[in-house]
Amino acid sequence: MDAICERIAKGESLVAICKDKDMPSISLVFRWLADDEKTEEREIVDKYARAREAQAEFYASEIIDIADDKSGDCVKDEESGRVAFNPEFAARSRIRIDARKWIASKLLPKKYGEKLDMTSGGNPLPAPTILLAHAQPQPEAD
Repeated sequence: MDAICERIAKGESLVAICKDKDMPSISLVFRWLADDEKTEEREIVDKYARAREAQAEFYASEIIDIADDKSGDCVKDEESGRVAFNPEFAARSRIRIDARKWIASKLLPKKYGEKLDMTSGGNPLPAPTILLAHAQPQPEAD
């Protein structure tokens, strides 16, 4: 489990790790994580949770590298010799960034999740008011 957690912290997916011949199956890893009754398994769950937090940090830091990578921004047309913008590279970079933002927001929602604006013009929103209606007894018909 130490090797699995180390690889997760470096950005690898659990699916990819468990495909290696020297790694346990993904179903076995999930059983280890589900069976946290014993102290040893509880340590596994804690270690796995820390690895996932580190993975979120890894993905968040990769976003900057991807955004700053200009290596494929332009391509040279061999026939004309003209250099042109490469929209495919830009689109792929955007997808890679969005995927990392999404997973980081799920792994560490307090840090990377969407923040709700609970203000109106810089002022806190008022607490909702709940009105209770009291039913009046109806006179009985004779």
